[in-house]
Amino acid sequence: MSDVHEVRVGSSDDIVGIRKMVRTIAGDIRMSLVDQTKLVTAASELARNIVVHGGGGTVRIERLTGPTGRTGVRMIFSDEGPGISDVDLALTDGWSSGQGLGLGLPGSRRLVDEFELDTAVGRGTRITVTKWTR
Repeated sequence: MSDVHEVRVGSSDDIVGIRKMVRTIAGDIRMSLVDQTKLVTAASELARNIVVHGGGGTVRIERLTGPTGRTGVRMIFSDEGPGISDVDLALTDGWSSGQGLGLGLPGSRRLVDEFELDTAVGRGTRITVTKWTR
């Protein structure tokens, strides 16, 4: 299996496919079941945001090996939607711009080891997350 996958996401069916791919990659690098579940949950939430708020986009999934030999998975979620006007508010537990529970961004940030958000109104959003094996 290749170390990098780029997947178009525009529908709920695409989210299901991304969840399966992330679980397979995480299992291949022997990530614990708990960490696999955390990573798949974060992937699902962030891919859902692309569909609901970004009008579709892409997810890049990379298998990583760090300098010490530790393995991990990095995912980059990108869209060209409206962007996030108030990042601090969007990262606040319980806040939602839609009908959701407001757990997507802050919950995803807690589930991974590294979280980076790059957004601007009118330019879209790019979120990079990484989860390492223990």
